[in-house]
Amino acid sequence: MSIDLEFSRFATSYNRYSIIQSHVANRLISLLKYKPKKILDLGCGEGAIATRTDWEIDFFLGVDFAKKMLELHPQTQKIKCIYYDFENDALYDELCLYDFDYILSSSALQWAKDLNRLFYNISRLNFKDFAFGIFTSNTFKTIHKTANISSPIYTLDTVLDTAKKYFDFNYEVKNYTLEFEDSIEMFRYIKKSGVSGNLNKLSYKETKRLINEYPLNYLEFEVVFLYS
Repeated sequence: MSIDLEFSRFATSYNRYSIIQSHVANRLISLLKYKPKKILDLGCGEGAIATRTDWEIDFFLGVDFAKKMLELHPQTQKIKCIYYDFENDALYDELCLYDFDYILSSSALQWAKDLNRLFYNISRLNFKDFAFGIFTSNTFKTIHKTANISSPIYTLDTVLDTAKKYFDFNYEVKNYTLEFEDSIEMFRYIKKSGVSGNLNKLSYKETKRLINEYPLNYLEFEVVFLYS
């Protein structure tokens, strides 16, 4: 199952399982230098950024390729959403026609198949500032170590080195943990939240072993915030 379908499948329950993503969105908003009037949100999902823009805006454009998530996103005369893969070059040909105060992205860009190409495309748009919250490979690091698998998302160094090619920016790294009563509830969270990306799938036997051998009662998350 592709990443977009996984998010669509659990869209109706996503909000209950998006605790860390909510922290990321809150921090992202707090990093803004001013209250932008014209905003582009890449990987907008069900509206984590739009619902936190509690000031008067002129135009908000959200982009996502999970249809069910977009159905949950608030839409008004000033808030519009489009169904599009944010890695599609054609999207940026269209977006070049706009002027944005801020380009934002919360908990989405880590799924880019080609981060270099994505950052290049973003850099050619007309905008004043940006702020991105991107999960890094230290998310679920003990799970990956216990299961002897690699993370499906980028390392912190890769994100920073790639971004430096196209942007001048500040950054900060935040680590979060989320505790659970037991391993079953923990792995249910992983499945329902969509944060696994449905990559590096383990067999039933391997998953059962991981549940039994996982040494912690919490999950680890690492997020890098890039902002101008």
